[in-house]
Amino acid sequence: MADRMTAMVMHRAGEKLVAETRATPAPGPGQVLIRVHACAVCRTDLHVTEGDLKAPKLPLIPGHEVIGSVAAIGDGVTGLAQGDRLGVPWLGWTCGICRYCKDVRENLCGEAKFTGYTLDGGFADYIVADARYCFPIPASFGDVEAAPLMCAGLIGHRAYRMAGDARHVGLYGFGAAAHIIAQVAIHEGRQIYAFTKPGDEKAQAFARDLGATWAGGSDDTPPVELDAALIFAPIGPLVPAALRATAKGGSVICAGIHMSDIPQFPYDILWQERVVRSVANLTRKDGEDFLKVAPKVPVVTHTHVYPLHEANRALQDLKDGAFEGAAVLVPAAFMP
Repeated sequence: MADRMTAMVMHRAGEKLVAETRATPAPGPGQVLIRVHACAVCRTDLHVTEGDLKAPKLPLIPGHEVIGSVAAIGDGVTGLAQGDRLGVPWLGWTCGICRYCKDVRENLCGEAKFTGYTLDGGFADYIVADARYCFPIPASFGDVEAAPLMCAGLIGHRAYRMAGDARHVGLYGFGAAAHIIAQVAIHEGRQIYAFTKPGDEKAQAFARDLGATWAGGSDDTPPVELDAALIFAPIGPLVPAALRATAKGGSVICAGIHMSDIPQFPYDILWQERVVRSVANLTRKDGEDFLKVAPKVPVVTHTHVYPLHEANRALQDLKDGAFEGAAVLVPAAFMP
């Protein structure tokens, strides 16, 4: 284990991350030190670095889709050994005593702490994490391929399960989360309808290549009424658009942690028992359940690798829609 590490650090919202050399942190009681092999770049990282999420710790190391190996173990941690491969997700700690934690709804804990937002994250060579909130990673996934599963996969799957037994499922915003959940849904025999930015033929072709029944712009009308619509793009006007595309009794599920304002819409597109709901974070059970499902599909993540020191470029490319799938940062020691 190195005494010093490289980290990409946020000092102020709206400014570029700064490459810094820091002392490698030591794990405290209940924690593990993980040597980062790969960390995917999530749209939430954009919301953090651009200031859409208002209360990050500063300075901050972003990143919450981490895959790595245990480098050191803190007091009180059992069941883990050095070298074990783990994933670190968005939800990094909860109080364990509030009514939500006791009711297996720890994703709603008011004292929760989040990786790469209120806790230092994985845009670095090492990360300290609460051992209780780390997941063993199936051997069938490589480090880079597994990284997007830690948020795009986990929270996407939580949103997808809220669709219940919907047969015709719309996915608004066909990025990292949608391309993973589309594979799970198709594996389960459901029909997927992919909505992209109007005119984005490349993204629509990508969706069809993954097995989508139909792909079009977010302003298009799908060939059938949707039983459920999952919105992954942080665009409020998609909510009324999705309601108009959804059948009676259907659900519109907002899967992101941040969304622009939802415009006023007429009651008649909500009426007839349509439902609008949000998704908040994830539970450990969500992680355990999804990581059992993903190898069975098997989920194939489409990734674009960037060296750790190019985190700013990866964030900008994500914002610009420069690739399909997910960006993944890799520390120098693990670059091919």
